[in-house]
Amino acid sequence: MATDCDVVVIGAGINGVGVAEALAAAGYKTLVVEKSGVGTQTSSRSSKLIHGGLRYLESGQFGLVRKALKARATLLHLAPELVKPTPFVIPVYPHSQRQAGTLRLGLGLYALLSGFDPLGRFQQLAISDLAKDGLNCDGVSHALQYWDASTDDQVLTVAVMESALRCGAELLCPATLTALQQVDGGYRIDCDLLSADKVVQQQSLTCAAVVNCAGPWVNEVISLVTPNSKQVSVEWVQGAHIILDHPAPSQVYYLESPTDHRVVFVMPWQGQTMVGTTETVFQTLPEEIRPTAQEICYLETLYRHYFPNNQAKTVASFAGLRVLPKLDSDAFSRPRDTLLFTDPQHPDLLSVYGGKLTTYRDTASRVLNWSCRRLGARESVADYPSLPLYPPVNAVASPPAKR
Repeated sequence: MATDCDVVVIGAGINGVGVAEALAAAGYKTLVVEKSGVGTQTSSRSSKLIHGGLRYLESGQFGLVRKALKARATLLHLAPELVKPTPFVIPVYPHSQRQAGTLRLGLGLYALLSGFDPLGRFQQLAISDLAKDGLNCDGVSHALQYWDASTDDQVLTVAVMESALRCGAELLCPATLTALQQVDGGYRIDCDLLSADKVVQQQSLTCAAVVNCAGPWVNEVISLVTPNSKQVSVEWVQGAHIILDHPAPSQVYYLESPTDHRVVFVMPWQGQTMVGTTETVFQTLPEEIRPTAQEICYLETLYRHYFPNNQAKTVASFAGLRVLPKLDSDAFSRPRDTLLFTDPQHPDLLSVYGGKLTTYRDTASRVLNWSCRRLGARESVADYPSLPLYPPVNAVASPPAKR
């Protein structure tokens, strides 16, 4: 059966637009269906970091860290105007669970997993260097500095979408998916498209394959599939951040929470100070995604503990959701790698669970390999592994929600 396109991608977060870019570059006729806006949900509500995930070494996720460090190097090379090297510092206090010897071992392993990338270097700073940002240095025995990278997550997402469009992909937005029917040769997609004059227009199209990149709503998309499709049992983990009316620190501070010893970052963001993140587990998908009062208090308490003389108040906050497999362990120790799932009864429907901002290209490459197996190869229009990214045209990052 002839179809309107090869692949429909549901969702224009970083994973969705990354998949669309890879598929379009490889010559697949690709359409992205997005409900609200490109990168306006979880992909604009992260910690803005392109990093290997130093803290994931504690839970033994060495493969994920190695993969993320490789992805960091790739993005620094392909998108130098969007992704910037960023210094981090870890102060060591008497109460710190991670003492200097342990941290040196971890940072050495971090450098090793990066392939001894120049960004993998670390050094000890003079404790006096920390006082300029107002950090409480009483009792600090060591201060270790290492490097990762940072970005404006929504701007990066828009840049990837624009790259996909240049490669031939198309975008339907805002468009709400209403049905996903398995038919001979693929799927029929029904959606409600909101026009510029706010008129809802119903639209149907066919495709050979569907990639579900709906993020926290991945199982909601699967619930629209006919015949019914299996899905992965998940929990939703919310990460909250606060913005303080205090000038941005000179570097990112890698700090232990005084209440539960979790790692929390105090970092610069658009000229102000940002603090995050939390890990609040939800058994069901919340109707509204926003920081809880407890999360805001948790982050404010940490900031006041480490920066007691900085007179700062919370002026904005935001939260994002990610999905994790439903396991008995706590949120921190669960695997953070992307899960690709296909129901045997729906071999041409691939659902993407989880994933990190940093490793979106790896996810996209895995989906591209799946598409080649299912649909056969196409004539490429661009070399995806070396495809550069440029700042998007007229892109403005959405400000965090006001408190």
